[in-house]
Amino acid sequence: MAERGRPPIVLEAESRVAAHQTGHNSGVIHSGLYYKPGSHKARMCRAGLEAMYRFCAEENIPHRRCGKLVVAVSQEELPRLTALEDRGRANGVTLKRLRAGELNDYEPEVVGIAGLWVEETGVVNYSLVTEAMSRRLVKMGGEVRTDHRVLAIRRVGERVILETSGGEVRASKLVNCAGLQSDRVARLAGVEPGVRIVPFRGEYYVLRSERANLVRGLIYPVPDPNLPFLGVHFTRGIDDVVEAGPNAVLALKREGYGWSDISVKDVIDWAIFPGFWRMARAQWRTGAAEIARSLSRARFLESLRALLPQLTDDDIERGGTGVRAQAVSLDGRLVDDFYIQEAPGMVHVLNAPSPAATASLAIGREVADRLFR
Repeated sequence: MAERGRPPIVLEAESRVAAHQTGHNSGVIHSGLYYKPGSHKARMCRAGLEAMYRFCAEENIPHRRCGKLVVAVSQEELPRLTALEDRGRANGVTLKRLRAGELNDYEPEVVGIAGLWVEETGVVNYSLVTEAMSRRLVKMGGEVRTDHRVLAIRRVGERVILETSGGEVRASKLVNCAGLQSDRVARLAGVEPGVRIVPFRGEYYVLRSERANLVRGLIYPVPDPNLPFLGVHFTRGIDDVVEAGPNAVLALKREGYGWSDISVKDVIDWAIFPGFWRMARAQWRTGAAEIARSLSRARFLESLRALLPQLTDDDIERGGTGVRAQAVSLDGRLVDDFYIQEAPGMVHVLNAPSPAATASLAIGREVADRLFR
């Protein structure tokens, strides 16, 4: 954006960058396999994929193009696997269809009846990516101001005035990429986003270090096409720790990383939103199953054993958690694509879950294009 205007000022509510979604994800560089052809996700993920690899190489950020195995474990999943293959090829993803006997060439311990090998997928630490982006922005003349939570926004002529916890900031244009708080920031700016952010917490286990050799890279199930989540999977991170998960349960606070994290304000916020209850009526069975798996180690292990049957309770231990900012529409739909809304002198990014980290450089270009056209 600095190439087409003044160097930007980034306002960060926390004391450091990447404190929430960016710093709590599984670190996957996605290929664009899952997304509807022609969608924002498909287009920006494909553009962002190679841009992210280039950025990591330029900034000497450790990363690995390790590939991913998607595994069908039952006959019922085969039509969905074929549909996923067709979608991936339509998006330009390099894929290889595998028979049961070929799965173990890629992941020796996995069990299934068919699969897809996605060679472009990789892993990186997105906190390091964000820190590198911040350094590059500062070199370009911009600023990153931490501890600047936005409290109020008003327009005075052509200027946008932001009252923050760190003082007043004046700007000519505004970009809202506030993640878990993006709908609230839009309303502060006088824009009705038409969606409500509902936080979903993802909980992970990790494989004990002496059993991490069970997973070479990334192992994913065939996802449910009716949900914007990818299912419980295995990810060997750039640090070689193997994460297993996540599940997806409703968080009781927008930045709520455990069951004890509760915000009455945040609960009321989604509880008074009609779209939440429409979503709950449509998804209550899935939600109940996710809560049961969250509260039961045995249920979580059972889900993992669908892909790696030899796993035992002794092989896993509790890992970290993350919170996904999921936009829900008034009719109760879980918004499945990136959702970007414009207003005079403003761009609001209102739904940017996975693969937003992979697509971040492409999303930035899209925002700049909209802001300066």
